[in-house]
Amino acid sequence: MMTRNFTRAALGVLMVAATTAPVFAQVRDGGRPEGRYDMSRAPWSRPGYRLEGAGVPVLFPELRNTRRGIAFVMPNFDANGDGRISPREADDANREFARIAGPRRDRFDWDAYGRDPGGYRGDRGTTTVVETTTTWDRGAMRNYGFRQTPRGATLTLQEDVLFRTDSDVLRPGAIEKLRPLARYLRGNPGVRVAIDGFTDSRGTDAHNQDLSERRAASVRQAFDDMDVVRARFSVVGHGENQPVATNATPAGMRLNRRVEVTLLGQRADRF
Repeated sequence: MMTRNFTRAALGVLMVAATTAPVFAQVRDGGRPEGRYDMSRAPWSRPGYRLEGAGVPVLFPELRNTRRGIAFVMPNFDANGDGRISPREADDANREFARIAGPRRDRFDWDAYGRDPGGYRGDRGTTTVVETTTTWDRGAMRNYGFRQTPRGATLTLQEDVLFRTDSDVLRPGAIEKLRPLARYLRGNPGVRVAIDGFTDSRGTDAHNQDLSERRAASVRQAFDDMDVVRARFSVVGHGENQPVATNATPAGMRLNRRVEVTLLGQRADRF
């Protein structure tokens, strides 16, 4: 996917007038995106700098409802330079902003980021704000409804809890859903985790396989953002294989669109 590959590669951008096509500066740093977007100048102050396109409703409120959010989106994610944001381009913008801003996007400090886009991490100036709480809540873990499987204690998260249809971008509430589990994992550093993504049978085999892999990886990234070491996870996408219900009905398809998180070797009745 061209726009997705661009997002992973973008590190800097030369802001230009809203009436001209965007100019991109791209750098790859060690294989992991370290997007550094130059917000030190103020294109959001120019008349006519606005969002248009079918992807606008998909954007996070922090991006579509603020002038600086608009300035972040348009030069960096309008990949074909047509002045409009498609749903796929909006997904790319959301994913990258979530990575930069961290779990509290509503506290993102645009001024601090503008002063030092390369050093910004977290929501208070240029200082990383990482949740390190290791005390876990047994009641919250019980509410996940773990079931015992041969591999360990398994939690099922349905698509509508985590993602929009046909997207691998986590919904705003998904992080809060995962936070108690992240605290448990920080408090139990020896527990290893398997994340498995599944889809229904709509679409091609290749599309479903790719989507299931990207969704499982997005969940792993969320835990990484909450300071759970990513090396503890195995991530696999199964596409439309291993359905748990019929794909002949909407209700069955909904059950098949899921991500399963397994605490390997753990007992479900521990919670």
